[in-house]
Amino acid sequence: MIRLFLFLSVFFVLLQYGHSQVTTLKLGPDNIGINQVFTISVTVKNERLKSYNNFPEINGFVKRGISSSSNTNITNGQISTSQSITMSYVPQREGTFLIPPFTMEVNGKEISSPGKNVKVGPPVSRKQYSNQFSLDPFKDLFGRRNQPLEFLNIKEDAFLALTIDKDEVYLGEGFTATLAFYVSESNRAPLQFYDLGRQVSEIVKDLKPVNCWEENFKIENISGELVKVEGREYTQYKIYQVTFYPLNLEPVVFPETGLELIKYKVAKNPTFFGQNRKEDYKMFHSKPKTVTVKELPPHPLRDLVTVGNFRLEESIDKRNIETGQSFNYKFRIFGEGNISSIDMIPVSGHTNFEFYEPNMEQKINRRNNKVTGSKTFSYFGIPNEPGVYYLGNYFSWIYFNTVKEEYDTLVSTISLRVTGESRKNERILSNDLGSFYDRIEFEDNALQKRNRSRFVNIFANSIILIMLAGLGFIAFRK
Repeated sequence: MIRLFLFLSVFFVLLQYGHSQVTTLKLGPDNIGINQVFTISVTVKNERLKSYNNFPEINGFVKRGISSSSNTNITNGQISTSQSITMSYVPQREGTFLIPPFTMEVNGKEISSPGKNVKVGPPVSRKQYSNQFSLDPFKDLFGRRNQPLEFLNIKEDAFLALTIDKDEVYLGEGFTATLAFYVSESNRAPLQFYDLGRQVSEIVKDLKPVNCWEENFKIENISGELVKVEGREYTQYKIYQVTFYPLNLEPVVFPETGLELIKYKVAKNPTFFGQNRKEDYKMFHSKPKTVTVKELPPHPLRDLVTVGNFRLEESIDKRNIETGQSFNYKFRIFGEGNISSIDMIPVSGHTNFEFYEPNMEQKINRRNNKVTGSKTFSYFGIPNEPGVYYLGNYFSWIYFNTVKEEYDTLVSTISLRVTGESRKNERILSNDLGSFYDRIEFEDNALQKRNRSRFVNIFANSIILIMLAGLGFIAFRK
């Protein structure tokens, strides 16, 4: 009985987990028409699709958008699931195109595809099947013969909108502009993106202001995200997102722009094999926006400071050191703002130290509708005089704090204790250029003609020739 129980336990465990987790990568057909799409699909079986990286770029094709699907089967009490994500590609011209081998990371695992050639031919016409069936009992099912199709234009519940997170900013303060297409959960009109590469390029030309520094979020894959607008649920498709930093006091103006989508008309009397929708186009427009720019409060450095919300993080490798020894000090500024505009931190009053030009490291992050980052300055210093020094007297950085709406200063809080002999005399000797240069102040700087010393030159050259001749004669005799 014990053996039978163990056998049945193992059997049911194997039966429960007999469906292994499988991840596949599937490429579309080898031949398509110029009016058709090519697809690359990732399918995960018996596992949830948690993460995946970008689909590859294909020469001659433009990414249209991502769609997803899931499937669950229950057979003899066993549950099997599959989840797929599909990227659609629109061909730009006819010809044969190579999809090189590529690798994608799905749920933390790498899957590879050997690639292949895809031939894009002339447009493919839609097949009509309704005339192939002549039995009257099935004409309503397979399509009515000799009867024109009537299509309905269903009102869409969707819109294009440009949103600005701030209507008024200080000079140099960042604000984020997002252009997105919103589709309501109750929308019944079939809509589809097309030719996004060209359209987005035109939109960027319309929206990009000339009086701003920009940090572009570089949206490559347009995917939907559920959001709420005035209490209603929409799927948001971000098309263009960027953070702007005004460079002057002129208002930042965003004109109206448009995005064209394919909108299908739906057949009034749909059939099983007939054409149940008709392709049409719909242009959606955004409303113009304006952002007002305010001048910073009076300050001697008003035209030079960076604007944002920043904090200081600093470190030093030695806090106790002797004169003549070196130390490394890092002054790291991090937070939200125009990181690229932060200049090198000047070192003030460093007669007791030798500081060299710092190394710089910059990091910029663009996510969650914000631009954050850090800028680190690494200094190499050598103390020349003993004593206790507060680095706050040497390292500080002034900026305009957008949260407090006032000027703020990041100051070092590190102290350095220096022991040893003074190197003041060494510095003086190292700067002494010698007696030759000391005589310069007492010499006459009047110009002299070269012909005055011509006789002296001839005489000196003659003496040198006689000496050389004498030495040659002595050497020959020996």
